[in-house]
Amino acid sequence: MLFSFDPLLWNEMSLHRRIDLVVDRSALVRGAISVARRAHAGQMRETGCGEIPFIEHPIAVADLLAEQDYPDGVLAAALLHDLAEYTEIGPAQLPGRFGEKVALLVSALTEDEAIESYEDRKDEHRLRVAEAGPEARVIFAADKIANVAVLREAYSVMGESVDADLPVSLDLKILVWEYDLEMLFDESPGVPLVDRFADEMVGLWGERAEKERASLC
Repeated sequence: MLFSFDPLLWNEMSLHRRIDLVVDRSALVRGAISVARRAHAGQMRETGCGEIPFIEHPIAVADLLAEQDYPDGVLAAALLHDLAEYTEIGPAQLPGRFGEKVALLVSALTEDEAIESYEDRKDEHRLRVAEAGPEARVIFAADKIANVAVLREAYSVMGESVDADLPVSLDLKILVWEYDLEMLFDESPGVPLVDRFADEMVGLWGERAEKERASLC
């Protein structure tokens, strides 16, 4: 791979995370990151240009929310939001330790894997998040920011061939994100993380257009 995980780089980045300050003071967030680290231990996440430790994604999502001073319950849910889809821990196991609110947020952020079609699954999830309230929507927005940022990094190296390591085509992935952004604009206008998601998408659109122009020269 042209891009690979550099532990020194990730360690340096972790020194500047706002979420680490919250972990130091909040037992709830400290418990959530501990559970997430154990549950995702050994898992890797495909970036489109190599792999990174899976845990870096929920931490990145939580860090975006910590930068905006969202409450501890929202940060805990962000850290735990991928458990049901990628581990053996489901939302029903969370209320005893993290409370009903965190469990409900995690449930809202969990896709229905029984829906086989990628587009149908994303459509159903988007509608559920839209109805779940502003905290679920802002975690959803942070999740998309983290995903688009990673894909943009991969795209800068791989270009359109980033498709090869994605579960669906790049065009379809971007189309789904466009629908996600439209929903967030409608349901959570003026929220800074929604605007940041839009900025990431504009950056990705621009990078694709630039590479297309360069290929025609």
